[in-house]
Amino acid sequence: MSPATVAIAGSGLAELTCAWLLAARGHRVRLRPRPAGGPRPLLLGDDTLALIHALWGTAVVDGPTADSHRLTHRHARWTPDRDSDPPLPQPAAVVDGARLAQRLLARLTDRYPDAVSRETDPAERPDRQARPDARLPGVHPDAHVPHWTVTAVPPDRDAGYRTAGRRHLLAGEAPCAAGQDDTTARLERTDDAWLHLTPLGDGNALLQAMVPGPVEHPRRHLGHLLAHSPLAARLAQPPATAVALPAAPHLHRAPATPPTGRTPGLILVGAGAIRYDPLGGTGTAQAMRTAVLATAVIDSAAAGTPADRLCAHYSARLRAAFRDHLTTCARLYRQAFPSPAWRYEVDACGSG
Repeated sequence: MSPATVAIAGSGLAELTCAWLLAARGHRVRLRPRPAGGPRPLLLGDDTLALIHALWGTAVVDGPTADSHRLTHRHARWTPDRDSDPPLPQPAAVVDGARLAQRLLARLTDRYPDAVSRETDPAERPDRQARPDARLPGVHPDAHVPHWTVTAVPPDRDAGYRTAGRRHLLAGEAPCAAGQDDTTARLERTDDAWLHLTPLGDGNALLQAMVPGPVEHPRRHLGHLLAHSPLAARLAQPPATAVALPAAPHLHRAPATPPTGRTPGLILVGAGAIRYDPLGGTGTAQAMRTAVLATAVIDSAAAGTPADRLCAHYSARLRAAFRDHLTTCARLYRQAFPSPAWRYEVDACGSG
């Protein structure tokens, strides 16, 4: 097998996992991390944590840390007849995704210094010159000529997607009311939205709400939804700020394309390839799976399997996962929301 040279554009969990697995198989990785952002809470169930442990080793996420908080239960009220259900045991951890990515990046470069090089994105340098930055020792001289590019951000961010609906996720942090349980995540349904409250372990909680379309004033709308939910009693006040993000499931129409001539192949991973509805709570695990599949594509192509067949298989696997996810979304939203706005979302899942 001839080792491949792979440019990894980005530093999310999917991109870093792909880099880690490729380096472990002897491929050369050209890593272009994104600038570190602010705190990014991720709610990871024990199944997802086990997957990260299996791929990266148990030292990466192993028990409580300064940037994680353990949850033990989840309480969900999805239909009116479920009011009296007690919280169910569901171990999980709230992890700062940005800090987790930083730890993974450090682990990657420490473990594979001879296979991994790092550079700064030219667009982020004042002189905008495409010069490598802080190249690590032992990098192959042809590392700047990639056979593949792996990224979660497609070249054209606004085109190429099948999107199943137009729903948006509103999110903001707020202080918890005194004496509230900080080990239980809670899901509540109102007449036209669902809300999720995630204790962060520092006296605050992340409040999220899924609504069936874009909104003009996210903070105001989130506060209105909270006022009509039992979750209001668990917060000292509504979030002072909020953001609204598109959250309908989507699938890129061409998540993998083989190399042609001197043009490297392109594989999209994570949300760049497929995005799940947050209701399922499996988006991070699915992002990690795309990294595993992308690694298999590149590794098999380097071993001689035709790249076009591998890319077609990658796309087919994602399409099958997308269909299954939309079927689940349609069933759950049909149970909870009979309103016309949500009927559009259900129909979009059915035709996605």
